Amino acid sequence: CRHMLRYLLKRLLATIPVMGVVALFVFSLLYLSPGDPAAVIAGDIATEADIARIRAQLGLDQPFLVRFGGWLWALLHGDLGTSIFTSLPVSTLIGQRIEPTLALTVCTLIVAVGLAVPLGVLAARRPRVGQAVLGLASLIQTIPSLALLALFYPLLLGVKAATGWAISPLGFLPALLALTLYALLPIVRNTVVGLRGIGPVLLEAADGLGMTSAQKLRLVEAPLALPVIMAGVRTAAVWTIGAATLSTTVGQPSLGDVIFSGLQTQ
Repeated sequence: CRHMLRYLLKRLLATIPVMGVVALFVFSLLYLSPGDPAAVIAGDIATEADIARIRAQLGLDQPFLVRFGGWLWALLHGDLGTSIFTSLPVSTLIGQRIEPTLALTVCTLIVAVGLAVPLGVLAARRPRVGQAVLGLASLIQTIPSLALLALFYPLLLGVKAATGWAISPLGFLPALLALTLYALLPIVRNTVVGLRGIGPVLLEAADGLGMTSAQKLRLVEAPLALPVIMAGVRTAAVWTIGAATLSTTVGQPSLGDVIFSGLQTQ
């Protein structure tokens, strides 16, 4: 336990310089990006003096390192600033989008695990089926996430017209379907790897005890393959959280709302 805590502490300490470099990189991108927030706040009829006064109030006339230091200090204290468009704290805007983003992510992972694990078990049992399943999941990964999200709009419209079901081609459902397909590959692949990596001696011992195929899967194979499967679930979770921000394009509220609104008003 002590060695594990020491290992975790070293990993946490190692992330500090990485986070510092990332923070500097992100701030540099914001600093070099075109556009003047002071001019946006002042409006079209503002004079140069008005813009200069706003720049001074916001500290935009300070040198780069001074601005970065002030931004980093505020960030460490949880102050993300105030939106120049809504006049609301940025932390409030992010907080309003976290709940739908997490709800979409959790639902996606639940559906993906429910589909991918049985597919992975089937793929591990039948190599030919496994090649087809992994090939299809890999093919889905080659489709850009925006295109995959947009693809479900006409598909759901067609299903709605053909069946008369009260389904919406925009919002939660297309985002859930697209992200679920995106999350399948790492879970299916790791399930196959975990099951195929079990030593044949253990499987023979289970057969010698008279276990059925279901008992062997539940009592022997699943516990041994679980760490590998969970690694696939973690990878799928990272991919899903990243892609969930793009669900804004199909009308699903997410953290992407803040990103896209900033890009549109740049």
